[in-house]
Amino acid sequence: MPRTPMLLPCGFFLAAGLAATAAARETGEAPVRLIESQPVWKAQQVLPDAVTVAPSTYVVKAGETLRGIGHRSGAGSESIARANGLRYPYVIREGQRLAIPGGRYHRVSEGETGIAIAAAYGVAWGRIVEMNALAEPFMLRNGQRLLLPDDGPHEPRTMEERAAAFRIDIDDVLTGGQPASGKDKPPPASSQPRPLPSNMPIAEPARFSGGFAWPVRGTLLSRFGPGAGGARNNGIDIAIPAGTPIRAAADGVVAYAGDKVAVFGGLMLVNHGGGWVSAYGHASRVDVVRGQKVRKGQIIGLTGDSGYASHPKLHFELRKDRIPVNPVDHLPGQEP
Repeated sequence: MPRTPMLLPCGFFLAAGLAATAAARETGEAPVRLIESQPVWKAQQVLPDAVTVAPSTYVVKAGETLRGIGHRSGAGSESIARANGLRYPYVIREGQRLAIPGGRYHRVSEGETGIAIAAAYGVAWGRIVEMNALAEPFMLRNGQRLLLPDDGPHEPRTMEERAAAFRIDIDDVLTGGQPASGKDKPPPASSQPRPLPSNMPIAEPARFSGGFAWPVRGTLLSRFGPGAGGARNNGIDIAIPAGTPIRAAADGVVAYAGDKVAVFGGLMLVNHGGGWVSAYGHASRVDVVRGQKVRKGQIIGLTGDSGYASHPKLHFELRKDRIPVNPVDHLPGQEP
């Protein structure tokens, strides 16, 4: 029986998983006002139709390319290259014996994100990154084959089971949130809040301009690092009256803007270039869109108590090369 395509929202949920969204809505959490009438990351169709490839050996014929062999075998050229220790430009010769690595492979379609693919199979995106040796900038391409984790004895089968098994964090959003590209390059970033199509990757900032500024001025509620009960804060939390303007900490391009991340409610991620990313959570209003260019000090939203917040505050993070760092160490002067 053919499988029904699985519709997955592309603004996935940090830590709480897909099932947490409905629960959060039932509790009447604070609404978030967005620039767009619909979420920036629109629903995408991901069909979990992975093909199982048996391990084998293939003898190269005259005129063949690694890309062609990968396509016909179902394993993909990247996996075959890794299995045989081949390096760019992946030159192969007639009569050469190539090991075809077995496993389950998903064929990427244009516009799919890594997060959506991982959720469709109920597996961790980080495991897919590891198994396929994906590296910066984590761009997928149309037709690429991704090796998936092996079937487990209790692999989730229904959409509900896959949703319950799925977990992501901000790192997953950053590495798995770019839609797979075709041949077109990303359009240049614009300072105007024009929605970028959900199947188009964002433009990468040319370079980090240097120096961060406080996004708001308020009372520091919780610091970076381990806290009470063993919980770890990957940023800082600042108490601030609802409706206070949130300002971009530095020049950059908006990588995510929306309210579909249950934990943080209204959330904005800004890519500053040079491996630097800033995150702003619990916003009551989001005034930017994905792909928009912003300037240091520009208002990008308003503070609030959206998501899992009991009172108005701003959750603020800085990450360098995907690793959370203490924002206070990179911000000027006195604490807010």
